[in-house]
Amino acid sequence: MSTEQLVKMVNQIANNNSHQTESESVELICNHLKKFWALSMKKQIIEYTQQDLNELTPLAKKAIVKLATIYNDK
Repeated sequence: MSTEQLVKMVNQIANNNSHQTESESVELICNHLKKFWALSMKKQIIEYTQQDLNELTPLAKKAIVKLATIYNDK
């Protein structure tokens, strides 16, 4: 899957979960990615955040940074 598609998807997930407080939204987005995205997709979007964040919404950025802390520790 292209990085562009992953960015679009994570931004949609973020928009759909933006009805909570910021911290709750970040947790919801991160949990969604952990549960439903393949490991290869998670690695690809984490690598993207290390290069360029311009296309990600603020909530999506924060969720991926949180996700990266989980997967970079493994």
